[in-house]
Amino acid sequence: MQFLYKLLTNFFYFIVPIYFFIRKKNKKEHRIRFREKMAQINIPREKGFLVWFHVASVGEAMSILPIVENISIEKKVDKILITSITLSSAEILQKKFYKSKKVVHQFLPLDIPRYIEKFLNHWSPNLAIFVESEIWPNIILKIKKKNIPLLLLNARITEKTFCRWRIFKNYAKKIFENFDLCLASNKETENFLITLGAKNIKNFGNLKFTKTQKSLNNPLNSNFLSSIKNRKIWCASSTHHNEEAFCAKVHLDIKKRYENILTIIIPRHINRVTSINKTLTKLNLKVMLYSKCDQLNNDTDILLVDTYGDTAKFFNITDNIFLGGSIVKHGGQNPIEASRLGCKVFHGPNVKNFFEIYNYLKSLGVTDEINNVPELTQNLIHHLSLSRDRNAEIVSKIENYGLDILNNTMREIKIYINN
Repeated sequence: MQFLYKLLTNFFYFIVPIYFFIRKKNKKEHRIRFREKMAQINIPREKGFLVWFHVASVGEAMSILPIVENISIEKKVDKILITSITLSSAEILQKKFYKSKKVVHQFLPLDIPRYIEKFLNHWSPNLAIFVESEIWPNIILKIKKKNIPLLLLNARITEKTFCRWRIFKNYAKKIFENFDLCLASNKETENFLITLGAKNIKNFGNLKFTKTQKSLNNPLNSNFLSSIKNRKIWCASSTHHNEEAFCAKVHLDIKKRYENILTIIIPRHINRVTSINKTLTKLNLKVMLYSKCDQLNNDTDILLVDTYGDTAKFFNITDNIFLGGSIVKHGGQNPIEASRLGCKVFHGPNVKNFFEIYNYLKSLGVTDEINNVPELTQNLIHHLSLSRDRNAEIVSKIENYGLDILNNTMREIKIYINN
């Protein structure tokens, strides 16, 4: 199986220019930095101990920030390399670490042998840490061939992904047995990893419960905050196709009770902003993009967020959040960030990707399931009538739970740093 995979990836090497030409045309690649995905590296390695993290996209990037923060103060660690795949993750990581002398971001090269060889020869990491579900066979096998310790952090394998791997069970074992340590984010993943042949598996909980010691988000613009201070506000975050229209209907129903209602919509993928804007405008709603928030006034119905990395800022100014990917059959989005900030979280019935997290938060009274527009409308009208009250005891429980996960995770990582 590996022979066939390697053969296919080597063949793909010859059509890479066409691949990137199409992706750049569709604005899915950075116009200059896309070359990093072909292992064209302009940053020197420098001497010293280098820890390499690989994340796929925004969620994984945000989850490792507390780990990066802790590792950056380790005396033995001289440099931290973070690789990712998506434009959004690159933008967020650039925002977080542009002043850092210790942390550098690069795009991960395509899983093509000659690119991987060049990348690993240049960076020569002392420790490689993959996050969640990033499994690239050529990279993993090459890492182990070079005797670099390899960890899988906050591992998350969905049932769909597991079923795909199980078709090639022997090949899966050949890949997963190369991880020196797998830290599962939930019990289901722990069981899947055992079946797939991983060796050293531990489960401390989901790393996304952890938080950084200092806030990495600048506050919202004071003029913007002043313009909405007398508004009733709720936020719909990580929305998917059709969920914006769902939220618009909720807004119109709430407006019958509260004329000063402002709905903030943060789509999962901001490249959909233009089409979302058209959909909402057709419903006779007045929509304002966050990038033009200086034009916002009392007649604005919807604030449509068209920037990356600002979600927590909006969670800080509203008590009530609807999390998308849950009305449509996507599997839900992670509610940890909103709950850790003391928000009430509403979600649809489709949250199987975060089943254990939602169960834990439901036991604390933080989340509520809704199934249709009237249910969400009724819940929001009720909670909007209440005075601002973020239960400090519940927030403290969530933070302490996250701290335990962080401490246990750091203890395991330090074994490989100090070995």
